[in-house]
Amino acid sequence: MTARSQTAEEYLEAIFKLQRSQAPLSVRRLADELGVSPQAASEMVARLRAAGLVREAGDGSGVSLSEQGEAEGAALVRRHRLSERFLSDYLNLPWDAVHEAACKLAHVLSSAFEARLAAQLGHPETCPHGHAIPDERGVLHEVPTRPLSELGAGERAVVHCVTEEDPELLRYLAALGLVPGTEVSVEAVAPFRGPLLVSVGGTQYALGREVAAKVRVRA
Repeated sequence: MTARSQTAEEYLEAIFKLQRSQAPLSVRRLADELGVSPQAASEMVARLRAAGLVREAGDGSGVSLSEQGEAEGAALVRRHRLSERFLSDYLNLPWDAVHEAACKLAHVLSSAFEARLAAQLGHPETCPHGHAIPDERGVLHEVPTRPLSELGAGERAVVHCVTEEDPELLRYLAALGLVPGTEVSVEAVAPFRGPLLVSVGGTQYALGREVAAKVRVRA
């Protein structure tokens, strides 16, 4: 993979992840995700476009990765999520702390080290937050999920992933036991978009819609 600046890599990684739910991706959404101004995001997107990594929608509604950009973005996401798995499984870092540490580690991994790391980890399919890890060809094997907030009373599901890696949110969910692989059932749903009463491991909790929307579940 061609050497890129760390900032360019962060943009490629962010676009790769965000365009899964929004394609083409608006520059404003990208700026919000990275915590930069729309102008700064526009300038970096222009550089990536000049490098052949990004293309703009014909109607100007947003951007998406080119074939080369997609390949590089997948490789970056793979290294990041493998790093998170290593930090969690081998160094016992809590899942709310691995994201920031992996950001630093992933940018210095060589291809050879990445291959050895994947083998040592047993070629995991997901990161600690439940997100799919692209395989060595850059293919992302995702399963159908839906937000926990969409479940009705009496429905059961298994927590698949958490859409945001905000440390405070992750600590809160961990305290409730709402981690990937855990079964959750919805006991009741309050009207007028009120909270959900959910049962996790035999304990019931009132979970706000905003938080429940960030937990994706599978059948």
